[in-house]
Amino acid sequence: MIVDMQEFVAERGEVLVGQVRKMRETSVETVREAVVGSAETLKALKSPVRMIARSGVKLSAVSQTTVQNLIELQSDVVTSALNDVALRLERATRAENIVEFVREQIELTPATRARMVEDANRAVTILKTAGRDIRNVARHAYESIVEKAEKEAEAPKAAVRRKTATAKRAARKTVRRVRKAA
Repeated sequence: MIVDMQEFVAERGEVLVGQVRKMRETSVETVREAVVGSAETLKALKSPVRMIARSGVKLSAVSQTTVQNLIELQSDVVTSALNDVALRLERATRAENIVEFVREQIELTPATRARMVEDANRAVTILKTAGRDIRNVARHAYESIVEKAEKEAEAPKAAVRRKTATAKRAARKTVRRVRKAA
């Protein structure tokens, strides 16, 4: 009877050792799969980071071009205003009386108004172009990152679900076998 009990305990011990070994191996496999998944996720971040960096460079170029154009516009506005003032002063010095002075100044008003409208239109055009360029860069970055992420998210989800489900089933079977053996 004691010998039978010792054999029974030895058999059960071997079964338990085998099951512990299987559980340890499946745990290692699960950890490996998680690490591989994390590594793949980190690798997948390269593309969005690069896209954001490129978009940053493009935005810098757009802003630099915009500022350059605005500075050139400002220079033209100041130069035109100085030329206009100089012309008004020249005409004022040539006027022989107050009536002629006022008439000459009034004659220059439409040209001044046209110059100011043209300058304002140029400023609006520069800002419209900058806004359009920024919108295009942002749209391209958004579409590239989001659409790529959606495509990548759809494909691996099914595979990950299958692997997870398979691993859970294997673990359940192992637990059932241990219970039946005991």
